[in-house]
Amino acid sequence: MIGVEFNMVVTDSLKALELYKEIFEVERIEVSDFPRGENEAVFTLYGVQFHLLDENPPFYLIAPKSDNPKTSWTNLTIPTIKETYRKAINLGCTEIQAVTEMADHGVSNAIFMDSFGYVWMLHQIHKEVSHEERLQFWEEKREK
Repeated sequence: MIGVEFNMVVTDSLKALELYKEIFEVERIEVSDFPRGENEAVFTLYGVQFHLLDENPPFYLIAPKSDNPKTSWTNLTIPTIKETYRKAINLGCTEIQAVTEMADHGVSNAIFMDSFGYVWMLHQIHKEVSHEERLQFWEEKREK
């Protein structure tokens, strides 16, 4: 078997899985039911596999904290950014950037941090804009 999997340490993988199921369309693959600190949950989101692991310091599994998030994030291109972002905020996630339309780039984006300290960036594509067009737009903006 070959593939790619994102691993995320959280304080409680079962609670994190429930949160992500409320925000996104996840497909549950494997979920354990042990005491907190020993659980894990595997799910897919838009065909990408994620593996949640309970925080367990003796095994060097340390979850990020909301006041000290890690500098990686998950970037999702989704069909309904406003609805997905609203779900996240209504479920207690912290707004980093509200839904912002970038008409010249043909996208809207938004960023939030979940209650487990992970940052999620959402994109919705409204029209295809080539890489060259985006570079040209950026150059023009820099010159002003």
